[in-house]
Amino acid sequence: MPADQAELTTDQVLKRDISWETYTTTKMISGTGLQLLRRYDNKPSSEKAQLLDSDGAAYVRLFVTILRDIFKEETVEYVLALVDEMLSGNPKRAKLFHDNSVSSEDTYDPFLRLLQNGNWFIQEKCCKILALVVSSRPKTEDAVNMNGETSASKKKSTTVDDVLRGLVEWICAQLRQPSHPTRGIPIAINCLTIMLKEPVVRSSFVKADGVKLLVPLISPASTQQSMQLLYETCLCVWLLSYYEPAIEYLATSRSLPRLIDVLKGSKKEKVIRVIVLTLKNLLSKGTIGAQLVDLGLPHVVQSLKAQALSDEDLLEALNQLEEGLKDNIKKLSSFEKYKQEVLLGHLDWSPMHKDSIFWRDNITCFEENDFQILRVLITVLDTSADPRALAVACFDLSQFIQYHPAGRVIVTDLKAKDRVMKLMNHENAEVTKNALLCIQRLFLGAKYASFLQV
Repeated sequence: MPADQAELTTDQVLKRDISWETYTTTKMISGTGLQLLRRYDNKPSSEKAQLLDSDGAAYVRLFVTILRDIFKEETVEYVLALVDEMLSGNPKRAKLFHDNSVSSEDTYDPFLRLLQNGNWFIQEKCCKILALVVSSRPKTEDAVNMNGETSASKKKSTTVDDVLRGLVEWICAQLRQPSHPTRGIPIAINCLTIMLKEPVVRSSFVKADGVKLLVPLISPASTQQSMQLLYETCLCVWLLSYYEPAIEYLATSRSLPRLIDVLKGSKKEKVIRVIVLTLKNLLSKGTIGAQLVDLGLPHVVQSLKAQALSDEDLLEALNQLEEGLKDNIKKLSSFEKYKQEVLLGHLDWSPMHKDSIFWRDNITCFEENDFQILRVLITVLDTSADPRALAVACFDLSQFIQYHPAGRVIVTDLKAKDRVMKLMNHENAEVTKNALLCIQRLFLGAKYASFLQV
């Protein structure tokens, strides 16, 4: 990448003097377009603002036309700088791109094309502009794109989905191998904070394996720039904490210990707040509560509460996180007792086996270590000579089938069915009763209704 392109600034570009008249002689810009440009170009920002207030849609149409028809790099950079300046002055102006008078133009296409093919300055501007423009669209536009039947959708060839997909691809490419050594990643993350509010972006970002690209960026910040990057990365993780497929990755990657490390060392309340809200969201998911307890989060929360925090919402979130952690510690202690009982092979009718609250609260704990506890229960069916242990193991498997959403599939995959079936002929009545209960729950469903009537 040439150095001048890499370090080009908007101010430098806006100082250029573009000869618009030459474009009118070649019919690339109309007479009306030239008039609009003469009124706008090189004017003070207050005059530009007035023109955008009175005739903003006409300027958007003009800028889009120039970017569509003119390929000279200096001119393209200049027009992108004008659009960036216009949106930076007031992000609400992004709505002008969706004005009815602009609907005949494919407003997305020039930016998407330049994002994929332009130099760094052009890519950076197109990313920022597209993110703002697509997220300010009226939601009716999505319906138009989905049914593809209105006249507007026929004219518009670049759909919202095309833009969102293009942005996600570009963001992931920057996070893997930035086009600019210092600005590539911060711009990509900044754009992502805007785009992750879109459910479809969450989905495509996870499918593109993007979540793992965020994890290395969750680390204590040393400069103001890295502080902002850390904050925006954590903001992305918070937005992803509402999306189940992303949560699965967050639970198994290094993101949880990294978030807690940042929490321990950060003095910035906005960083602390977004991490606390993220962990509060994740606390009840799968085995994450247990992991957070193991990682020492209760102690970190107490330390944070002891600081003189000025944000009342943050204090409230910390209190809620602390309560959630206490509940997890209680659940863990009862599950730990159960686990010990199973692993030591001392299965007996202790109260927790038939306690519906125990099963409901701890059912996700059975997923730990690739369903280790279930595998041990199934081994007990093969190896134990103790009728009581066999009966309890069958009963516990039936409880797992009842309380886990995928219980029947998991127990079947672990090849438990044949082992339980054998025990239906056991000489001990308690064993046969619980083996039958387990088989009934395993076959639960209309297909096996006749079986249940036996």
